[in-house]
Amino acid sequence: MDNLLGTLRTLGPVKLAVVVAVTAAVIGLLYAFTARFTQPDMTLLYGELDLTEASEIASRLEGMGVPYTLTGDGTQILVPADVALRMRMALAEDGLPSGGSIGYEIFDKTDALSGGRAMMDVNLVRALEGELARTIRTFSLVQAARVHLVMPKRELFSQDRQEPTASIIVKVRGGNRLSAGQVAAIRQVVAAAVPGLSTERVSIVDDKGTLLARGDGDDVAGAVAAAGEDYRAALEGRLKQQVEDLLAQSLGVGKVRAQVSAEIDFDRITTSSEEYDPDGQVIRSTQTVEDGSSSSEGGAAAGVSVQNELPEAAAPAAGGAGASKTSNRTEETVNYEISKTVRNHVTEAGSIKRLSVAVLVDGVTTAAADGTQTYQPRSPEEIEQIAALVRSAVGFDAERGDTVEVVNMPFTHEPAEELAEDAGPPLGLVKSDFMRIGEMAAMIVVALLISLLVLRPLMSHAFRAAPAAAGAAAGSGGAAVAQLAPGQAPATALPPAAAAPAQPTQPEAMIDVERVDGRVRESAITKVGEIVDKHPDETLNIIRNWMYEEA
Repeated sequence: MDNLLGTLRTLGPVKLAVVVAVTAAVIGLLYAFTARFTQPDMTLLYGELDLTEASEIASRLEGMGVPYTLTGDGTQILVPADVALRMRMALAEDGLPSGGSIGYEIFDKTDALSGGRAMMDVNLVRALEGELARTIRTFSLVQAARVHLVMPKRELFSQDRQEPTASIIVKVRGGNRLSAGQVAAIRQVVAAAVPGLSTERVSIVDDKGTLLARGDGDDVAGAVAAAGEDYRAALEGRLKQQVEDLLAQSLGVGKVRAQVSAEIDFDRITTSSEEYDPDGQVIRSTQTVEDGSSSSEGGAAAGVSVQNELPEAAAPAAGGAGASKTSNRTEETVNYEISKTVRNHVTEAGSIKRLSVAVLVDGVTTAAADGTQTYQPRSPEEIEQIAALVRSAVGFDAERGDTVEVVNMPFTHEPAEELAEDAGPPLGLVKSDFMRIGEMAAMIVVALLISLLVLRPLMSHAFRAAPAAAGAAAGSGGAAVAQLAPGQAPATALPPAAAAPAQPTQPEAMIDVERVDGRVRESAITKVGEIVDKHPDETLNIIRNWMYEEA
């Protein structure tokens, strides 16, 4: 310990400061290594959080004594990987994260005696809005959502009742856009959850201000058009996939590309017709009426004539013979029913008016023994067979005006090859493990370079300068010369006490050990022993200087 203190006293302030700085740097580097490799791996607990919700989650983690890190301007929270799943479960029990909205848990904090009817109605609307927002956020493309409900109350003694309305603002992930089907699904979910709300009264706007659905009930035509466009795209995609799957069985995967364009008739037509068949007469009813009458008349006396009415006319004889009269009438009415056919024909929307199919097929590429590849186009017979298959696959109708074009052209990219089965990461290590190993190796290399290129030269230089300073401070009054052989110069000597420390102007003479031949003056050895006994520290410094001296 005394030797170390003596050495440090002889270094001087500058060299001592260098030694202290290097020592502090090494200690700091070791501390950085220890802190880096002893801290746990941090993983994402929750991301894209509202600042209010992130603050609440952070306070819960502090209360549980779990270390965490905030990133992404406070919207992401990182926790140790070994406790991430347990923290998610624990926070889920407390209803966190709630997505920045309040659901039916608002009633858990409400005092039934302090709140009135109006407050309960307001809380009900808030809870319903929060629950709907949470439901909408379960869609994969929806990042955030806000729901506003207007539920008017029916006035007393009023027959008119206003319908409820809803407005929704959604934020879509990654700059995508909701399709017409997804917009309709959101409207249907909201309308089904609110009593008396119809889908036509739900308006949807995205975060860019684009109106996705009107809420005034006048967007029926737009909804029908959007549904028709989705139907057309689905039909074209299905036919395209059918053609490619069919031809890939014989041509190979990646050897065929197909494109289908369909013209769809979205007109819904209702036709009513009545047809009468005059040859199909059927007797419906028959009515027969028979009428008969009879009458009898007296003789001439019974007759009335001008002669009988004259004053001088003779009275007719009584008891003359009379005449009788009988009449019969028959009437028959026949009613016929003519056969009639009533037809009501409804043509639904979505019928195909015309199909246009374009198919691009690759040729045949053969590889020679020397590795050269030769491209050969397909024959017209093969093209015709491919066209026949395509016509059968899409339901070709010449009367409808369908067209099918098959073209053989070389593809610009290599044919797709089947991917080998993934054997998993080597040694069971994932990307993060390799990154950690690389970081550790880099830190070890840096530590070695600092030790070899900085620390060792500085310490060597400091210890080489120590013996000369120690000899000057010791104040030795004699000079010991080790006479190794006659005519040889001494290897080294202790400086006199009165002499001031000075740097040697000439290099020291070196002793040729081979010429000594074992002959050393006894007095020289005795003198050296006495000097070593009187000045052990200085002697030790001289020996150290010899050991560090460059050859």
